[in-house]
Amino acid sequence: MTIVTLRLEEELTALLQQPDQPLQQTAREFIILELYRRGALSSGKAAQLLHMPRFEFIQYASRLGIAFFDLAEDEWEAERNQIETL
Repeated sequence: MTIVTLRLEEELTALLQQPDQPLQQTAREFIILELYRRGALSSGKAAQLLHMPRFEFIQYASRLGIAFFDLAEDEWEAERNQIETL
């Protein structure tokens, strides 16, 4: 495991602070969620890193506004057409 030390402004620290978990845990969660949102982590790997079942992670990310399916409009249309031909 690599340990990283960050210097954060007090204003940012205050925004990250959660009453129910340590600041380090909150920052780690934010990093994992952002990597997932960017497509750098799969939902399974993100769930594993956050120590939760994959379905629970998908629901959690969804509540935070991070979509499970991130398809462009033409991709959605192709999926819909494929389903209709079944």
